Parts: sequence; C-alpha cells; structure tokens
Amino acid sequence: MKDALAIHRWLLAHQVHHEIVRLPRPMTCADELPETLSAAPERCLMVTVLEVATRVGNEAVVAVASSVATPPRPGAVGGLLGMRQVRPAPAHVVNAATDYAHGLICPLLLPESLPMLIDDRLRADTERVFTATGERHTALAIRALDLLTLLPGKMVDLCSTRPRGSREAVALRH
Repeated sequence: MKDALAIHRWLLAHQVHHEIVRLPRPMTCADELPETLSAAPERCLMVTVLEVATRVGNEAVVAVASSVATPPRPGAVGGLLGMRQVRPAPAHVVNAATDYAHGLICPLLLPESLPMLIDDRLRADTERVFTATGERHTALAIRALDLLTLLPGKMVDLCSTRPRGSREAVALRH
C-alpha cells in the first residue's frame, strides 16, 4: 500500500512544494478532512472509485477526483461516459485498483492503467488544498495549481448529465 512517505518522496523528486500534515485525530475516509483540519470542504479533495458497466456488459473501474463538498454522482459519471451502470466499487476492488487504503486515496501515484476523471469545478489557484495520503494520521497539503498540474486525468463537467432519448423537437398540439 502507498503511504505519505511514498507521496512525499515522489513530490520531492519532482521539486513540488508540499507539506505532510499530521492530523490531530485519525480519520477513516477523506470525507472527514474538513472536520479534522478545520478546512473548507471545497479545499479538501477526495478520490472516488466507481465500477462501470458498458451496454455490452464489460466492466471497468474508474477514479474520480473531486472536492469533498461536491462528490461525483454516479448518474453524472455514467452519462458522461455513456455507461449503463455505475456504482461505488467495493473496498477490495478499490484497494487492488489504487494500491491505497479504501477511503484514504490520494489522487497522486495512481496506476496508469486506472482512468481518472477530474471534476472541473476544482479551482486551479495558488491556495492550498488537502487530500488523503493513504494513512489515517496524515494528509497532504499542496497548492491546487500544483496538484491539478500533476494529475494525469481528464478534466470533465460532472455538474450536468446528458439528456436521455431523442434530441428531436416535438411540437405541442393545440
């Protein structure tokens, strides 16, 4: 499993300014970052791992980076990807796919084979954001711009979903 030390070493190797923050109490998932650090939920990031099934029946796993304030809706992800079914991945699948502890996934150092979507509502500014490190007692503090520059995923609009059905206009009868 990856941990704060692996993240710290990787960021040092890439000469990225950051801080590994020791938490005042342990957390079980990234949702607890705002309360644990007394930070705004918009400044705390989480990674959600979802299992997706295509219309043909093939299954895959996808990671979604978003703020704790606006977690991804499975329907929005499914609409964006054109998938038939989207559901949160079970803990053992998350652990195997990310090499992080379930609920404590850092968006950095994820396997290249794991597709990542990044919520475009995340602001690429110079303010610090916080994210989990795979450990219960630490968090990563890093400038949002630096983090978003390092992430290998694709920025996507997770606010809207695609309309279902035909796009033809139908006139109302009088």
